[in-house]
Amino acid sequence: MFSAQVPKSSGPLKKNYLTSRDFLRAAKDMQNYRHGYPVRECPEERMMNLKFYLNEIKSSPDDVSIETFHTEWRTDYKRLERVHSYIQWLFPLREPGVNYMAAELTKKEIQAFRESDEAKSRLLDSYELMLGFYGMQLLNRETGEVKRAENWRERFANLERNMHNNLRITRILKSLGELGFDHFQAPLVRFFLEETLVRKTLSSVKRSVLDYFLFAVRDKRERRKLVRFAFQHFEPKDKFVWCPRKIQKRFKKKSEKRQNSSAGSGESAVQDEGHSPYKNKDGERNVHSTNKKQLLMRIFQE
Repeated sequence: MFSAQVPKSSGPLKKNYLTSRDFLRAAKDMQNYRHGYPVRECPEERMMNLKFYLNEIKSSPDDVSIETFHTEWRTDYKRLERVHSYIQWLFPLREPGVNYMAAELTKKEIQAFRESDEAKSRLLDSYELMLGFYGMQLLNRETGEVKRAENWRERFANLERNMHNNLRITRILKSLGELGFDHFQAPLVRFFLEETLVRKTLSSVKRSVLDYFLFAVRDKRERRKLVRFAFQHFEPKDKFVWCPRKIQKRFKKKSEKRQNSSAGSGESAVQDEGHSPYKNKDGERNVHSTNKKQLLMRIFQE
């Protein structure tokens, strides 16, 4: 099973977190996704997900069409929370989920989906549906920029109570990347980083944001910017484990230069906080395995 795991605890990181099974599982899962599932066999080319999005078939086992999802389920938050078999249809992946009646994506299906304006438009409708469920709003269907919705307090409370939604959001991010909306990944992850690290909301989501959401971003340049931002706002710095210490030092020097130049010109030292360096002070004494360090460096450089 390749799906992400819900963290057992949202509390402080353990000292040996970098070498823990949870961390390594997350790292390998997201690396496997970004590399296109290199060791997975391709299932039969039935294109069930594309047919669903073209409104030609209904989901199983719920027997609901994509149009019905978008009209009747949009604000039915109790049903969206309670039912667990629809998310695999709305956001398909090349990996199995809990609904064995949902079909996995195939490479040919992904290509056909990306070439279908109808399917992609409906995917964005699905995305907006789930954003509303999580208390967010899509500001721009071109850039993927998101913000808090008016009902964010109520919906954030639901996210805090029901941690299985972390798995759903990981799936959504992966699916966006598969189906032609890679550029939507970074804005969503940036939103969650700001909420968890800057505004100090969504504490139950924080670990998943750092372990999974962040590394679902396929664009390496955007991913590095996000890790920098995460490092800048993460406390305590010596527990930040999401990039190598070598990179942390490099970014720290850049940050100090920026602060010095800003002080000289009277500008804010945090004007570029969205692209701040990330420092992985994870474990001076915690990391004793060269393999673990090499894995982390590979993840950062790929």
